[in-house]
Parts: sequence; structure tokens; C-alpha cells
Amino acid sequence: MSLTIDRRSLLRGATLLGAGAAFPLAALARTPAESWPGLQGLIDGYVAQRRFAGGVIAVGRGTAAPDYLSGGTIASDSPVKADPDTLWRIYSMSKPITGMAAMILIGEGKLRLDQPIADFIPGFASMRVLTSPDSSLDAVPAKAQITVRHLMTHTAGLGYTIVTTGPLLAEYQRLGLYAFIASRAPLPGQPPMVHAPSLKDFADRLATLPLVAEPGTRWSYSVGLDVLGRVIEVASGQPFDAFLQSRIFDPLKMTSTGFTVTKDNAARLATNYYHAGPVTLPVDPGATSIFLDPPPFPFGGAGLISSARDYDRFLAMLVGLGTLDGTTIMAPETARLGMSNLLPPVVPTDTAMLKGRGFGAGGRVTLTGPGTGSFGWAGAAGTVGFADPVRQVRAGGYANYMPAESIRWQADVPAAVYKALA
Repeated sequence: MSLTIDRRSLLRGATLLGAGAAFPLAALARTPAESWPGLQGLIDGYVAQRRFAGGVIAVGRGTAAPDYLSGGTIASDSPVKADPDTLWRIYSMSKPITGMAAMILIGEGKLRLDQPIADFIPGFASMRVLTSPDSSLDAVPAKAQITVRHLMTHTAGLGYTIVTTGPLLAEYQRLGLYAFIASRAPLPGQPPMVHAPSLKDFADRLATLPLVAEPGTRWSYSVGLDVLGRVIEVASGQPFDAFLQSRIFDPLKMTSTGFTVTKDNAARLATNYYHAGPVTLPVDPGATSIFLDPPPFPFGGAGLISSARDYDRFLAMLVGLGTLDGTTIMAPETARLGMSNLLPPVVPTDTAMLKGRGFGAGGRVTLTGPGTGSFGWAGAAGTVGFADPVRQVRAGGYANYMPAESIRWQADVPAAVYKALA
């Protein structure tokens, strides 16, 4: 059976019914740039300014196949064009994946949202809280236990080597509590990193140090999602990376996502750059990247490599409330819960990174204004992604440069998507 569609009918806005939704067939006649005005120019502008070598935006409605827009190359000295299968360091966009992995276990009754993590990592049973974090390690007993919710939402009171200061930072560095890798040489202005040898050692060493705040009282960006990776492997009886592979990556056909880039995929890995004032430096060339080596342990907060095509499938699953292409990762109510505001009610949201928004299972939740109800997060090397189940849209922007805030790309991508929707 064949179907012939007259172009004049398309342009009159005839409607095709499918996948439980209606959309104008005229959209089928448009290029991605025409369907999403402003997105191609956004990529081309930053490439022309040499702020990154190349970039890709993936944007889609519902769970249908996405549109891809791309420009530039995978490195300034490479002729290989950036495309949907280019590999990017997604860093903290690993966090929503880890958060949703925990939600799978919550849906299965193997974890509870407000369960103390000491049930899985006994060292966290008797934590202490710093009295003067900027100047000393003096601490008093914590009044509350750290819970799974706290790890997901950065309200556990844990630190992070990228934001913690003072004596506690020195202790994190001494114990190898780094939760990411960047390059074979230290980044400009950063000391060499010596990591804990395993995820278990990382969590156990962390449990010996005091907290920066009482659990459940303050939002503080942290290694919480990395500790959650250890909770996941204890609760599931499976290594954390194996759990992600078997429960998320394989079912969703995310064939290019993982903690290590294999040699046969190295030619697809973009180079990561560093903006040092007016100078842009290649700090992790794709051909010799540190990500070609196995990491010390799988960093649930910042360890993954992925492509625009792969990560879009994760976002599409979220828009589909746990199901994509007939494959169910979690129940709809579990997906909704993970994308909702899980912050304890007493936690202020007026921090620079929240800006009045909430936080769910590893990602920020928009509570008011454009994109209300959307869920997502961004990465330290310029990637950004969100799922909006309310408007049935999802989008991701991919480029590799540091620091991420040196240009407005991560804010520009979602803003351009919502402007195009309007």
C-alpha cells in the first residue's frame, strides 16, 4: 500500500494523526532550520566567533524523531563535521541519568525517597556539621540523617571540589574526593587530581568528613549524585555502571553513551577547549583524550560521554513518562515524581544556580515562566538538555568548551527553543 501526499495539501495544513497526537503535515515540508527558527543561527554565530569549534542541537516534539541542527567541526584543526553522532563530554548532564536510575529502584521498592543512605553505606550513620566552614574543621553532630532525596537534590550538606573552599576543600583533595576527570594535564589554575580508587572507597572516605550544612536545610552543589551511584549499586546488587547499561542505555539503544570512549569510536570524540581570556586552548584533544582510558570509578555526577542522538533518546523517554518506542524504563508516576520539585520545603531557592527553581532527581525543575514543568541540567563543558512533558518537547545543545559560563550558549539554547515554540 502506498500513500501519495499532494504538496498543496501539506501547505494547507492537513493533519496527520499518529502516536496519540495531531500535528500539521505542513511541518513535514520544512527543514529543521525552518521548523526551529533561530537555532541554526545560534550555532553558526558561536562557531563564527570561534567560541567553540562545532555544535549540535537536537530538538523534538513528544517522543517522535528529533530534528538536528549542526555547524562547525569536532575540532578547530579537523575537517570532520559535528553531527548527531559526535561524542561530547556531557559532565553534569550525567546527574539526571543517575537520578532517574535511582527512581527506577524507587519504583521497584528497592529504595525509598526518604530512606537514610546509612542503610546502604553505614559510614554515613553519624555525620557531623561544620560550625565555621570557611575557617576550620570544627563540627557538631548532625541533627538529621542524609536521605536519598537529599543526594538527588544537593541538600545533603556534602561538598564538591569545584565549589568547596577552606579546610574542607583541602581534606577533599587529600582523600582524592574528585568526582570528574578533565584532561591528562591539570586545567589552568588547578592542582593535579589523584582520585579515590573505587566508588566504594570514594563514598567511605567521604563519610569520614564533616558536612557544610545540616541535611535537608540548604541547596549546595555537591557530589551527592556520585554517592547516589554507590547507593544504587548496593541497593541493586549490580555495579553502578552495569546498572546504567542494563536498565537505561541498552533498552533505550543509547549505543554511544558510557564512561569510556572505545578506540574504534575515538574519531567521533570532539576536542574540549578552555577559554583563558581571549585565548582558547585545546585542553583535551579527542584523539588523545583522557576519556579513552577507563576512569578510576564511574562518576555518576559528571562522568559520561554521549552523543546528541543518544541523549535525545533519554530525554524523549522522560517526555514519554518512562516509555520510548514501546520500551518501558519506569512507570509514568515514577517519571513524574523524578521530574517534580523534590526539594525539602525549608530549602531556600534564591541561590545563583537555582534562581527560584526547584530540583528533582538530579535536574533542575522550572516552577514559573517559560518552560514551567520542564526538567533538565547542564554540563561543565558546555552541554545542556531538558525534557518538558507539559508542552511535549525536549531539546539538547552540545558543544565542548570550558568554563561553561564563559559564553551564553547553555542559556541561549532553551531560550531559542521556547521562542520558536511561541
